[in-house]
Amino acid sequence: MVLLGLQHLAIMYAGAVAVPLLVGGALKLPTHTIGLLVNADLLVSGIVTLIQSIGIGRILGVRLPVVAGATFTVVSPMILIAEQFGGGEAGLPTVYGAILVSGVFGLLIARFFAKVARFFPPLVSGCVICVIGLSLIGADAGLIAGDDPKAADYGQISHIALAGLVILLIVVVTKFGRGLVSQLAVLISVAVGTLVAWPMHLVDMSGVGKASWFGISQPFHFGAPQFHLAAIISMCVVMLVTFTESTADMVAVAEMVDKQLEPADLARGLAADGLSAVLAGFMNSFPDTAFAENVGLVGLTGVRSRWVVAVCGGFLVVLGLVPKVGNVVAALPGPVVGGAATVMFAMVTAVGLRVLHKVQFEGTSNMLIIAVTLSVALLPAVAPSFYTKFPTDFQMIASSPITSAVIVVFVLNLLFNHWRSGKGATPGAIGPEVTAPGTTNHVVTVPEKSAPAE
Repeated sequence: MVLLGLQHLAIMYAGAVAVPLLVGGALKLPTHTIGLLVNADLLVSGIVTLIQSIGIGRILGVRLPVVAGATFTVVSPMILIAEQFGGGEAGLPTVYGAILVSGVFGLLIARFFAKVARFFPPLVSGCVICVIGLSLIGADAGLIAGDDPKAADYGQISHIALAGLVILLIVVVTKFGRGLVSQLAVLISVAVGTLVAWPMHLVDMSGVGKASWFGISQPFHFGAPQFHLAAIISMCVVMLVTFTESTADMVAVAEMVDKQLEPADLARGLAADGLSAVLAGFMNSFPDTAFAENVGLVGLTGVRSRWVVAVCGGFLVVLGLVPKVGNVVAALPGPVVGGAATVMFAMVTAVGLRVLHKVQFEGTSNMLIIAVTLSVALLPAVAPSFYTKFPTDFQMIASSPITSAVIVVFVLNLLFNHWRSGKGATPGAIGPEVTAPGTTNHVVTVPEKSAPAE
């Protein structure tokens, strides 16, 4: 059980710490502050993983082998909000105030969302997941080449080559590695990249020696939370996206372990996601979602015990209480983290494309919905100053590609696939519905014409 729990930890660790590294790097936070974010992130992830796997009565936890980790959905909105309200650490009280409110919002709507999950079908979730991956590419590019094109050290060939080496190693280890080695491709590549970066003077471990062996993140470390409507709305939309991600993963795990997922089970699981945001607001962390990597691991290994995942949660809590661990992770070179993040973000986009593969396009307007969503959502990603003439509150919402994607695709899906003047919904436009025990109610689609075998 301990070894299998460690394997779950190894699979999710790189993704879990990538979020604080990206946010901290983009906001130019000091290394010791990024280390604090990493520790808080691991601690909250561990607590929520324990709740999801073990459960707390009939209140919280889906009681499935679900590992909780920081959602990438939150990266772009956190950076935008922090920069809008002072930049760097000065903007974080507004960020955490918005996260705190979004957590309460998530707790309040968890049961309702579990009943209306069918309005977030593959068309909606696939578009949003694609935008998450595409919109984050700018963040990892900044880690590799630098944030200021006018700086003398911007885009150094050695830094770009180092990131390329990390990407190459991920490909090679995944291709030729066997078993656990292949599964640890990202961690192995980051470790090798860090060793290569050492003689390049890109690794600064001075903060590790100063960090204590035991400690806990001080609540409201960056100051009392501040509440601004536009920031709160943006984070509440992030919570809806997080719920959409977690719903898909929980349904997948339930099928793997042959458990009928009732609406009450799903509601408890989503409420745990809401609780993670409340804890994040207090503890300077990040909202959590069910990690898809660990869902895949359950399917790969066939190990269906939720107690194995509970062991993983225990390890995360322990790591979160050791500040030296956070400072080691925070000291990783930007080009190394950026190279690994490039692959992970592109993988997120690939997952979105796989989800969209389930959508029916023939005889529907779904292609138009995807096109409009991507165009509107990615405009602020490729042109950050696109909405500068608009009011500040509008910029806070529209300048986030993920927030824009959720709003646009959700409304267009309702318009084209649900409000059809008495006609039935378009096949494939309604997602899987969690139902009462003893029943199954998956998407029912019109069979397509048989195609010749390839």
